[in-house]
Parts: sequence; C-alpha cells; structure tokens
Amino acid sequence: MNKSLAQDGSISANKVPEATALFWIIKMMSTTVGETAADYLNVNLHFGLTGTSIFIGSLLAIVLFLQVRSARYIPSLYWISVVLISVFGTLVTDNLSDNFDVPLGITTAAFSLALIATFVEWYSKEKTLSITAINSFRRECFYWLAILFTFALGTAAGDLVAEGLSIGYASAALLFGGCIAITALAYYVLKINAITCFWISYILTRPLGASCGDLLSQPTSAGGFGIGAVTTSALFLVTIVGLVFYLSITQKRIKIS
Repeated sequence: MNKSLAQDGSISANKVPEATALFWIIKMMSTTVGETAADYLNVNLHFGLTGTSIFIGSLLAIVLFLQVRSARYIPSLYWISVVLISVFGTLVTDNLSDNFDVPLGITTAAFSLALIATFVEWYSKEKTLSITAINSFRRECFYWLAILFTFALGTAAGDLVAEGLSIGYASAALLFGGCIAITALAYYVLKINAITCFWISYILTRPLGASCGDLLSQPTSAGGFGIGAVTTSALFLVTIVGLVFYLSITQKRIKIS
C-alpha cells in the first residue's frame, strides 16, 4: 500500500489507488454505470431528475463520509464512492440542462472554470495536485471535489459533442478514446507532465464511458446495440465488483506478506 509523508511529518497511507490499467478500466466502467443508472432511476423507475438527485445525493453523502473517515485506502469503499459520484455528477449536468434549460456550452464552460478554480486552490494550499499523496483531510476534500467536477464536466462536454456534432455513439466513443490515446502518447513519448495527463484522461474517460454505455444500451433504431440500460448497468456492475474484489484480495495478500 502506498505511503507518504503527511504535513506533520508522520507517515500516512495514501487514500487513492495507483493509476494502473485496472484503475482506468474500473473508472471507465463506473462512468458507464453512472450514465445508465441515472437514466434507469430517472426514466424506468420514474424517480424523475429531482427524486433521483436526492436519492443518489443522500447515498453519496453517507459513503463519502465513511470514505473520508477511514484511515486507509479500502478498495470497495473507494470505488463505491466513485460510482455514486459519477451518477451524481451526471445528474448535476442533467438538472441544469433539463430542469433549468442551461445550454450545454454554458455548463461545459462553467464546470471547466470550477475545476480550474479547484485545482488552483488545491495547488495554492498543498503545492501539488498529485494523487500519490492524498493523505490528509484537506487533500482528500480537494480530490473528491475535483472528481465531482470532472464527472459533471465530462457529462456536459460529452453531450455537447454528441448533440452538436451528431456523430453517433460509436463515433463518439472512438473520438474520446482517440483523445485518451493521444494523451497517453503525450505522456509516454513526449514526456508531458504526468499529473496534467492524468487529469485530462480522467475527464475524458467520462464521455468515453457514457458513449460506450449509450452504444450498448440504446435501441438499434437510435444507433445502439439494444442491450438496454438494466442489462448494461448490471453487466458493468458485476465486472466492477469482480475487479474490486480482486483488488481487495490482492491488497490483503500484500499486507500479510
């Protein structure tokens, strides 16, 4: 388990997992679940945007409280937090667009500015934006606030591209996947700053996951595969649970050894 120096000089456990291949796979799937689960609660269960937002927001508040209170990184707790915040971030954008008629261009710009402001304040207080040292209450608060804005921004930007360009779900997935590939190339080949590349990729995986979720769940008449929101959400949730269980077992083995 990663450890680093806290501000008081003591050794403190990092509360965030390392950005490995499994991290990105689970993260992308969580964004897909966020997209399909929000639609399922809103439309299929007739919660409505307001009811869905209150329900998910309440769950998120409870889980984030437990996450912040925990003294170490717990894979199941961390990834439940990510899944819930992905749903809530989607709902924030959907509420602004559908309930308040805020144009996607404005929400994209607003969340971009909010994310930048979070990064500026985070850096001014902590002198780093690295996820390898999320080992204090203040750093973790900055981290989760930034995560929320990345999901809201990714939703707004993804919807803006999908609606503005009308390129379809498959093309949108290829577009955002290509942008992530370019970011990876910039990091590995051009040696662009790792922190910058991480946060760019984190933002881009949101519209990528949403595009993949829509591609699988939407009917064939709309350009999807017609699997449905329920089946898509269940498929990705089962995969996420399996991978998180693997990470939990692996972590325990590392601690024992």
